[in-house]
Amino acid sequence: MGHAIAVLGHQQDAEDALQEAFLLAYRALSSFDENCRFYPWFYTILRNCCWKLAAHRGKQEASALDAVEILASAGGGTVEDRLALEQALRELPPESREILTLRHLDGLSYEELAARLGIPVGTVMSRLFYARKEMRERLGGRL
Repeated sequence: MGHAIAVLGHQQDAEDALQEAFLLAYRALSSFDENCRFYPWFYTILRNCCWKLAAHRGKQEASALDAVEILASAGGGTVEDRLALEQALRELPPESREILTLRHLDGLSYEELAARLGIPVGTVMSRLFYARKEMRERLGGRL
């Protein structure tokens, strides 16, 4: 659910995308290769549902996260620092939120990110660089 929220920026939209992804995965279960891991296959379906829903609803920017603390699992820091971090994350484009969430909250390696997102490792490194740069700018040296 956290990934859907990171992409869509709204809990209700994330729940809708997750429900749609489960339905699509169930319907496509017969095509799932049992020699592969389930989560990357399902994540691809979820990610596509998120982008489809975002495009359908005309969302280019994130809306409020409905008080969902997407960074709750990232302990440490003061409450004010965490709120500033959450606000900065909300303001990022969905692609930047997604890659930062996968890297820093899920701890995926560059290779895992490349496989999950279907892009080369160099592109992962570039997107992370620019997403982190934008986060630093939004935080304005706060953290």
